[in-house]
Amino acid sequence: IVPQPGDLIEIFRGTYQHWALYVGEGYIVHLCPPTEAAGAGAYSLVSVLCDTAVVTKESLEEIVGKDRFLVNNLLDGKHKPRSVYDILRDARSLLGLEMPYCILRGNCEHFVTELRYGKGESRQVYYALGVGVRAVAIGMKALNAASNISCVKSKQKRILL
Repeated sequence: IVPQPGDLIEIFRGTYQHWALYVGEGYIVHLCPPTEAAGAGAYSLVSVLCDTAVVTKESLEEIVGKDRFLVNNLLDGKHKPRSVYDILRDARSLLGLEMPYCILRGNCEHFVTELRYGKGESRQVYYALGVGVRAVAIGMKALNAASNISCVKSKQKRILL
Protein backbone atom coordinates (compact mmCIF):
# COMPACT_ATOMS: atom_id res chain seq x y z
CA ILE A 1 0.00 0.00 0.00
CA VAL A 2 1.34 3.43 -0.94
CA PRO A 3 1.17 5.78 2.09
CA GLN A 4 -1.24 8.69 1.94
CA PRO A 5 -1.00 11.86 4.06
CA GLY A 6 -2.37 11.14 7.53
CA ASP A 7 -1.53 7.41 7.41
CA LEU A 8 0.25 5.73 10.30
CA ILE A 9 3.53 4.05 9.40
CA GLU A 10 4.72 1.05 11.43
CA ILE A 11 8.47 0.46 11.14
CA PHE A 12 9.72 -2.95 12.24
CA ARG A 13 12.93 -2.61 14.26
CA GLY A 14 13.31 -6.27 15.23
CA THR A 15 12.14 -6.52 18.84
CA TYR A 16 9.79 -3.53 18.67
CA GLN A 17 8.05 -1.20 16.23
CA HIS A 18 8.69 2.50 15.70
CA TRP A 19 5.70 4.58 14.58
CA ALA A 20 5.46 7.66 12.38
CA LEU A 21 2.84 9.73 10.59
CA TYR A 22 3.09 10.06 6.82
CA VAL A 23 2.77 13.72 5.79
CA GLY A 24 3.31 13.35 2.03
CA GLU A 25 6.05 13.65 -0.57
CA GLY A 26 8.09 10.89 1.07
CA TYR A 27 8.21 12.50 4.52
CA ILE A 28 7.09 11.46 7.99
CA VAL A 29 6.65 13.22 11.31
CA HIS A 30 7.55 11.21 14.38
CA LEU A 31 8.39 11.46 18.05
CA CYS A 32 12.08 10.74 17.99
CA PRO A 33 14.05 9.81 21.10
CA PRO A 34 17.78 10.57 20.69
CA THR A 35 18.51 6.88 20.01
CA GLU A 36 15.86 6.36 17.29
CA ALA A 37 17.51 6.55 13.90
CA ALA A 38 17.68 4.45 10.79
CA GLY A 39 19.96 1.48 11.30
CA ALA A 40 20.22 2.04 15.06
CA GLY A 41 19.57 -1.66 15.61
CA ALA A 42 19.79 -2.88 19.19
CA TYR A 43 21.02 0.55 20.31
CA SER A 44 17.56 1.95 19.61
CA LEU A 45 16.23 -0.22 22.45
CA VAL A 46 17.93 2.30 24.76
CA SER A 47 15.03 4.65 23.91
CA VAL A 48 13.11 3.06 26.80
CA LEU A 49 15.49 4.93 29.11
CA CYS A 50 14.88 8.33 27.51
CA ASP A 51 12.54 10.79 29.20
CA THR A 52 12.26 13.28 26.33
CA ALA A 53 11.97 13.10 22.56
CA VAL A 54 11.77 15.63 19.74
CA VAL A 55 9.07 15.86 17.09
CA THR A 56 10.90 15.70 13.76
CA LYS A 57 10.10 15.62 10.05
CA GLU A 58 12.35 13.28 8.11
CA SER A 59 12.46 11.19 4.97
CA LEU A 60 10.55 7.93 5.34
CA GLU A 61 13.23 6.15 3.35
CA GLU A 62 16.00 7.48 5.60
CA ILE A 63 14.26 6.50 8.84
CA VAL A 64 13.20 3.07 7.61
CA GLY A 65 16.70 2.30 6.35
CA LYS A 66 17.07 -1.45 5.88
CA ASP A 67 14.09 -2.23 8.10
CA ARG A 68 10.64 -2.90 6.68
CA PHE A 69 7.51 -0.82 7.16
CA LEU A 70 3.83 -0.86 6.38
CA VAL A 71 0.85 1.47 6.44
CA ASN A 72 -1.07 0.48 9.56
CA ASN A 73 -4.05 2.62 10.50
CA LEU A 74 -4.62 0.12 13.26
CA LEU A 75 -7.43 1.85 15.13
CA ASP A 76 -9.64 2.91 12.21
CA GLY A 77 -12.18 0.29 13.24
CA LYS A 78 -12.23 1.56 16.82
CA HIS A 79 -11.90 5.36 16.40
CA LYS A 80 -12.92 7.70 13.59
CA PRO A 81 -9.83 9.31 12.06
CA ARG A 82 -9.67 13.09 12.23
CA SER A 83 -9.62 15.02 8.97
CA VAL A 84 -6.33 14.87 7.06
CA TYR A 85 -6.19 18.67 7.22
CA ASP A 86 -6.39 18.64 11.05
CA ILE A 87 -3.90 15.76 11.36
CA LEU A 88 -1.30 17.48 9.19
CA ARG A 89 -1.87 20.92 10.74
CA ASP A 90 -1.33 19.56 14.24
CA ALA A 91 1.69 17.48 13.18
CA ARG A 92 3.34 20.55 11.61
CA SER A 93 2.57 22.70 14.66
CA LEU A 94 4.53 20.28 16.87
CA LEU A 95 7.70 20.14 14.75
CA GLY A 96 10.83 20.83 16.75
CA LEU A 97 9.14 20.52 20.14
CA GLU A 98 10.82 18.49 22.85
CA MET A 99 8.13 16.40 24.51
CA PRO A 100 8.03 14.05 27.50
CA TYR A 101 8.72 10.46 26.45
CA CYS A 102 7.55 7.45 28.40
CA ILE A 103 7.52 3.98 26.93
CA LEU A 104 4.28 3.16 28.80
CA ARG A 105 2.32 6.43 28.52
CA GLY A 106 3.88 8.63 25.84
CA ASN A 107 5.81 6.75 23.17
CA CYS A 108 5.93 7.20 19.38
CA GLU A 109 2.79 5.08 18.89
CA HIS A 110 0.84 7.17 21.42
CA PHE A 111 2.05 10.28 19.58
CA VAL A 112 0.85 9.26 16.10
CA THR A 113 -2.45 7.76 17.27
CA GLU A 114 -3.13 11.02 19.15
CA LEU A 115 -2.60 12.91 15.89
CA ARG A 116 -4.74 10.58 13.75
CA TYR A 117 -7.56 9.79 16.18
CA GLY A 118 -7.37 12.48 18.87
CA LYS A 119 -6.62 9.72 21.39
CA GLY A 120 -3.17 8.37 22.18
CA GLU A 121 -3.05 4.59 22.37
CA SER A 122 -0.30 1.99 22.13
CA ARG A 123 -1.21 -1.57 21.24
CA GLN A 124 2.47 -2.41 21.59
CA VAL A 125 2.32 -1.48 25.30
CA TYR A 126 -0.92 -3.42 25.83
CA TYR A 127 0.66 -6.45 24.19
CA ALA A 128 3.89 -6.15 26.18
CA LEU A 129 1.99 -5.73 29.44
CA GLY A 130 -0.22 -8.71 28.57
CA VAL A 131 2.81 -10.86 27.81
CA GLY A 132 4.44 -9.66 31.03
CA VAL A 133 1.37 -10.45 33.13
CA ARG A 134 1.08 -13.91 31.55
CA ALA A 135 4.80 -14.56 32.14
CA VAL A 136 4.46 -13.56 35.79
CA ALA A 137 1.36 -15.78 36.16
CA ILE A 138 3.17 -18.74 34.58
CA GLY A 139 6.18 -18.10 36.79
CA MET A 140 3.99 -17.95 39.91
CA LYS A 141 2.25 -21.21 38.93
CA ALA A 142 5.64 -22.85 38.42
CA LEU A 143 6.85 -21.59 41.81
CA ASN A 144 3.64 -22.74 43.44
CA ALA A 145 3.95 -26.19 41.84
CA ALA A 146 7.60 -26.44 42.93
CA SER A 147 6.62 -25.34 46.42
CA ASN A 148 3.86 -27.95 46.57
CA ILE A 149 6.26 -30.69 45.44
CA SER A 150 8.73 -29.57 48.08
CA CYS A 151 6.01 -29.61 50.75
CA VAL A 152 4.87 -33.11 49.73
CA LYS A 153 8.46 -34.41 49.92
CA SER A 154 8.90 -32.74 53.28
CA LYS A 155 5.69 -34.37 54.60
CA GLN A 156 6.78 -37.77 53.23
CA LYS A 157 10.10 -37.45 55.09
CA ARG A 158 8.29 -36.62 58.34
CA ILE A 159 5.98 -39.64 57.93
CA LEU A 160 8.98 -41.94 57.37
CA LEU A 161 10.71 -40.66 60.50
